Amino acid sequence: MKLPTYFLSHGGGPWPFMMDQVGHLYGKLDASLRDIPRQIGVTPKAVLVITAHWEGRDFMLSSSAQPPMIYDYGGFPPHTYQVQYRAPGAPELAAQVQALLEAGGHKALLDAQRGFDHGTFSAMYPVYPNADVPIVQLSLKHGLDPQTHLEAGRLLAPLREQGVLIVGSGLSFHNLRAFNAAGAAASHAFDGWLQQTMALPPQERSAQLLAWEKAPAARMAHPREEHLLPLMVVLGAAENDAAAMPYHEDAFMGGLAVSSFKFG
Repeated sequence: MKLPTYFLSHGGGPWPFMMDQVGHLYGKLDASLRDIPRQIGVTPKAVLVITAHWEGRDFMLSSSAQPPMIYDYGGFPPHTYQVQYRAPGAPELAAQVQALLEAGGHKALLDAQRGFDHGTFSAMYPVYPNADVPIVQLSLKHGLDPQTHLEAGRLLAPLREQGVLIVGSGLSFHNLRAFNAAGAAASHAFDGWLQQTMALPPQERSAQLLAWEKAPAARMAHPREEHLLPLMVVLGAAENDAAAMPYHEDAFMGGLAVSSFKFG
């Protein structure tokens, strides 16, 4: 069985561990993430998460068997700095991903110290709340070149037939200075372009996405593109597959348009 790939808009900070306070804001996102096991129909052997919250000079892979936690946020309640998401790592998968990338000419390094950042644990906790599916994190590469990340995804495509779920964790709109009604117009313009692009034939879709800076409100939506680049990787791993939109809101955080996408 060939598993789909996902680009997930992962929300802000440790939101799944604050649902008593922010549930009214995150109910739709939470429901969409909890529905992923039903959508794929099987429990994956492991999850490879391309996280917007890790960058390296080369591609990096978390290779610990028991990854620690990274609380890469500020200003949240004290209990959110004690959160534990105890999903195991998968050192053998990390080594396999390294080999796939390097066979395609992309240097990749293993990092046995790297912990789960909130782009990983906040996205994966609603999907697998029992933390019983192994997770490997893949970093972005400095320079944030779209072509490099699309090519990396192409190299990872064989994992889909080996029971590995490939997830890109980012946000379809990530301008923290306008993460409210001030960003509404830009988010709607850019999200509309994303939806149109995802519906294009495969070759045209990839070309359009690589030229994302020409999209309406592109740099207002992504002043820096690290939260968009995971999309390049998961698209590359499922380049010829149809896209679906398992999550969308038009009024997130006071008026933002945000989306997640599924391929295959």
